Amino acid sequence: MANINELLEELNPAQLKAVQHPPQIPLQILAGPGSGKTKVLTMRIAYLITYCHLPPSSICAVTFTNKAANEMRERLYKLLGKDRTSQIKMGTFHALCAMFLRRYSKTVGLDGNFTVCDADESKKMIAKLLKPYKELLTEKNMTLTENGALGFISKVKAKGWTADDARRYVEEMNALTPQERFVRTMGKFEPWEGEFGLILASVYKDYEKSLREANSVDFDDLLMFGVKLFAKHAKASSWCRHVLVDEFQDTNNMQYDLMVYIARASQCVTIVGDPDQSIYGWRSAEIANLGKMQQDFPATQQIYLEQNYRSTGSILALSLAIVSQDKGRIQKTLRASHAQGPPPVLRIFPIEQVEAAFIAAEIKRLVAFSGVRFNSLSRAIESALQKESIPNRVLAGHKFFERMEIKDVLAYLQLVDNPQYVPAFLRVVNVPSRAVGVKTINEITLRAQQLKISPLKVVERIVDGKIPDTKPPVKKKLASFVHTIRILRRHANGGIAPSKLINALVDSINYKEHLIKTQPDADSRWDNVQELVNFASEVEQNGPEDLVRRMFEADEALHEDVPENRDGEESQDDWEDGMHDFDGDQAEGLRASGDTPLRLFLQASMLSSDTETPEEEKSKEKVTISTCHAAKGLEWPVVMIPAVQSGVFPSTRAEDVDEERRLLYVACTRAKGLLYLTHTTARMMSGEFVPTHMSDFIGSLRDKKETRDLFTETLPSLPQPDRKTIATVTGRSLPDEAEVARRVSEYAKTARHPAWGDNAPFRETTMYTMDEDVVANWTPQSFPSVPLKTSGERNPAGGPGYRQDTVQPVSGPAAFSSSSSLLTTTQRAGVNTLICTTTTDGWSVQLKICCRQVHKQGVWRTAFDAGNQGKANASSSVSEPEHALTATVIGPLNERRAH
Repeated sequence: MANINELLEELNPAQLKAVQHPPQIPLQILAGPGSGKTKVLTMRIAYLITYCHLPPSSICAVTFTNKAANEMRERLYKLLGKDRTSQIKMGTFHALCAMFLRRYSKTVGLDGNFTVCDADESKKMIAKLLKPYKELLTEKNMTLTENGALGFISKVKAKGWTADDARRYVEEMNALTPQERFVRTMGKFEPWEGEFGLILASVYKDYEKSLREANSVDFDDLLMFGVKLFAKHAKASSWCRHVLVDEFQDTNNMQYDLMVYIARASQCVTIVGDPDQSIYGWRSAEIANLGKMQQDFPATQQIYLEQNYRSTGSILALSLAIVSQDKGRIQKTLRASHAQGPPPVLRIFPIEQVEAAFIAAEIKRLVAFSGVRFNSLSRAIESALQKESIPNRVLAGHKFFERMEIKDVLAYLQLVDNPQYVPAFLRVVNVPSRAVGVKTINEITLRAQQLKISPLKVVERIVDGKIPDTKPPVKKKLASFVHTIRILRRHANGGIAPSKLINALVDSINYKEHLIKTQPDADSRWDNVQELVNFASEVEQNGPEDLVRRMFEADEALHEDVPENRDGEESQDDWEDGMHDFDGDQAEGLRASGDTPLRLFLQASMLSSDTETPEEEKSKEKVTISTCHAAKGLEWPVVMIPAVQSGVFPSTRAEDVDEERRLLYVACTRAKGLLYLTHTTARMMSGEFVPTHMSDFIGSLRDKKETRDLFTETLPSLPQPDRKTIATVTGRSLPDEAEVARRVSEYAKTARHPAWGDNAPFRETTMYTMDEDVVANWTPQSFPSVPLKTSGERNPAGGPGYRQDTVQPVSGPAAFSSSSSLLTTTQRAGVNTLICTTTTDGWSVQLKICCRQVHKQGVWRTAFDAGNQGKANASSSVSEPEHALTATVIGPLNERRAH
């Protein structure tokens, strides 16, 4: 184990003060991004146990993601060892509630074998419940989708409201005048009024009834029933002597109440949060909970962590400037531990396709010029990355536990554990196909409702001959299904390891053969099933401290050796006999507590939505495409944020502009070494290009003299000092200079702009175009085959042409010996941008243009001409050979000759 005293000496003064804060005094640690909050929270837990002598089992540590809980647990292993760490009740609010609800289920009206209904099954349930309202909604010209109904239900559950509470609220609102309603809602729009609100409340009521009939709860129910339990039964939290909550700014009302009730006996609370990173108001998070805690715990003290260990000084300066525009925020700062580094880049493009092409191109350039591997943040970039053959992954994309084959296997196991869970029955009764038609399934479901039993119980009665009016073929089709469920149920109740149950299940129903027959990617899907077996084995191997089972008090009955996967085919009797080697005393102990290995495994599966499989872990070497919300809590050496423009930052649908500003702040502070912000002057909406402008969050900074230097349009050239800074910030070794030179050389041979051919030069230029036949007042427009359009502004250098976003215009146009068309560019470190123009009824001309790179007075310049006739404006050596490229130019031309 690590030496805690030595680790305490490594903390900065504010961190040390937070760790050693007296446990009996409530504490708010306000920690900015990259300030080491996880380290501080982990060290505080170790300090409470080691120096304040609190029993590990008396500490409750709550995180918002399983990933955060796992990271904290791994650190505590090193500080305290596994034995003491395993006794700490650590996990998400949902996992904590699930644990205690299993133990005290009867006290809140639940059965201990309740199933946690996932979002997909909830949506299917709502879809069915909405059907009776379809005619009324159509008659009233109202639209109510599954997502809309679930959104309403989730919002009112976050307030702690039952369906009856929601109906009372709607009725109260309907009784108010418009003026009274405006005051009541503080001017915020709530679509929960009139007949529509009453329909929503009724759907919520039906949904609650359906969940209870299926002996299931959704994720919001875990919190609601958890609050009900801890509020009414003090015994459930009497063990707790200190509560620690991470990401406190993201708590909603229910989660705050949970913290208060769990801490009721001791009144000892430590929270870590950052109001500047409060970005989940749309998900009912309450930033006001920080102030509420100070009222409920009057002795609360605050400690600020303001030393940033993640980002360069320039990234931090821009990030702070963005969030500081919120005049209502708690005034605090961040100090950079690293050097200033390259300034953030701000670039403007005409349309999003060009923006995406730039990001993909810049990624290739950075890899070559920096020698550093990195990830990126963007949404619209995926296709551009694929065109450039850059590996990428979508963060929070199609998750492991949402895959078809995984849901099939889990549904079987859910049905084994909870026979009343109708969604599981409907999913697997005909998987693999047993030729049981929809009509038969509907009849079974109807019979179940009439008899007030579950559909599975009806099927069992059919197979047992207790429902005589059933046709023999139906009974025969269902017999194998019932046999499989009964065998699995018997052994699950006996405590058989889940990994063994899964292997037995897939062999019994020939699931691999089913995949081969029905899925073109059967091999990869079967690999996923084997990965599920590995996941189950991990739960079994590591005992109660692993995944959700780490939440439970140590119990030797949970330490089960992992059985080996079976290779050959076995008969039904073989796999039944092979399951009887589980220790009887262990199984009895689990039955007494109500927690079978299967139930614990299912709980771990349902609450592990944000953990990564080994496949996803490998993908970390790829470019990451993520939403800003999904990126929270993560970091990358390089971050690129597209669409920093009106309608996106802030979103047109946002109710809280300050929260949108904080979202951009969170996105920027994910970057360690390099940060890019881009936007377009037009964006495709409903099939048409709509003009947009730079986000006011950025535009207001660019327009002020004191803040305009926080970013630059110039792409980072990454000289050796900057590469050294980035290496330090990212914690990586400085790339070898020879290796950098080699990558740059290779890059120069293959670099190209996506709009040009494979062999075209790859430079950053600004080009002026003008023709003798072109009138001065034309309106330049973009042409799809080229990356940029002109701004319509005259060439400031006095020569002919129009300007496009140039910082360093040429002092005079290049000379051409025989051409009526003048094309001039300036060189900046980056990519070539050819400017083309068009007007209505124009026609195209093919130009074969050659370019030369020349160096004059410290400035790189590129001269283009038609027909190899161009000459540089000054006598200087040519740095590179000529490159030919073809561009399509459209303009308002008369009988113009082709150059």
